[in-house]
Amino acid sequence: MENDLKIAIVGDVLVTHRLPNNKQLEEIRSLLKEHHCIVGNLETVVRKDEGYPEAFPGGGSCFCHPNCLSDLKKMGFNLFSTGNNHSMDYGHGGLLATLKYLDDYDLSHAGTGKNLSEASKAAHYDTPVGRIALISVTSSFHDSYLAGPQNQEVCGRPGVAPLRHKALYSLPHDAYMILSKIAKLSGINSYHNQAIKEGYLKGSSYLKFGTFEFEEGGDYKVSTTPLDLDLRRTTDIIQDAKLESDVVILSVHSHQFINEKRFSPQFIEIFSRECIKAGADIVFCHGPHLLRGIETFEQGIIFYGLGDFILQHEGMEYMPEEAYIKQGLSRSTTKGVQHLLLERNHHGTKGLVASRDAWESVIVSLTISDTDISVNLYPITLMQNGIKGFKGIPYLSQDRRIIENICLLSNKYQTSISIDEKNTGFFKVNR
Repeated sequence: MENDLKIAIVGDVLVTHRLPNNKQLEEIRSLLKEHHCIVGNLETVVRKDEGYPEAFPGGGSCFCHPNCLSDLKKMGFNLFSTGNNHSMDYGHGGLLATLKYLDDYDLSHAGTGKNLSEASKAAHYDTPVGRIALISVTSSFHDSYLAGPQNQEVCGRPGVAPLRHKALYSLPHDAYMILSKIAKLSGINSYHNQAIKEGYLKGSSYLKFGTFEFEEGGDYKVSTTPLDLDLRRTTDIIQDAKLESDVVILSVHSHQFINEKRFSPQFIEIFSRECIKAGADIVFCHGPHLLRGIETFEQGIIFYGLGDFILQHEGMEYMPEEAYIKQGLSRSTTKGVQHLLLERNHHGTKGLVASRDAWESVIVSLTISDTDISVNLYPITLMQNGIKGFKGIPYLSQDRRIIENICLLSNKYQTSISIDEKNTGFFKVNR
């Protein structure tokens, strides 16, 4: 229909250098430009020389030059989530530079900001047929990444909009008593216990062991729940955005997992469903660099893992010295970045470069009307092999197995997905 809103959503956009002009990428551009709005997770810092390498980078010090944003804009992108584990790879300076360059290129963004309020707020994109709101949170970050609140006397702190969670491990009685004894004899909780005595921390009824909490009784298991403070902050923003937007999208960056990364942990499922209840139409998750299942919940859709769209994680021009030290090397005794990365990935046998899951994904195409949401899943493959300069760039695939994998993973949520003769997945949800 003429007034239907068309949105494309992809997973991680980890770009570190300019995109090529080739036939395969042009086919992707043509597909994306059939949509009013294209949304992705920008998993890199955008900088020239701003910022300093963070002591706790999110798995690698990723960055790209601002001119890469012109390539992404040429592809049609107009909304980015920026809350993820790479947001602070170059500290506050790098984060603030990213925000500046996104604004310079007129690309709306959510998930990071100069303070917690800015990082948490919805970004908007107006199309001829409707307004889209994007909210972004991440559960994968070092404590130093947290955006801070401000008050009438002290300014906030730049950082990410957090999704924290609580994990509680259950142990049978005998195991619980053994762990209690180990905690007492080892003194692992000494600092924590002293902080409670001095009033800096609140006590707990659970056994603390380092950074973990345990309860007695039951079998060996773990239950995870989202931190209520972060859940309520996010659902409040969703409800507010719903009043002035036709579609509300929530981006969740999370590396946590169960069952060898194939499924999201309990707290992500709880959080996503509560956000749909609050008014989000679409929740899309990313982070573990693979596809996960899809859940249709009430009148919304949850994509638990959209994998990668661009993966140039080994295309950095340079790396901090600490990255060399970590591998037992130094820049002065190494030929360059690529030799460092060969050492890190054990000559292509470990890490993402050796994982087939990281190089297969989908483009989600949503057609949203007043009565329903029609979803098409276009399989893509990233060019891991072939021309070296094109590694990590997507192209449209005819591999039926990619969609079949999503169908299998979606069985957990009773989501039925059909596959057409072009190996595109499709389903529909009533609004």
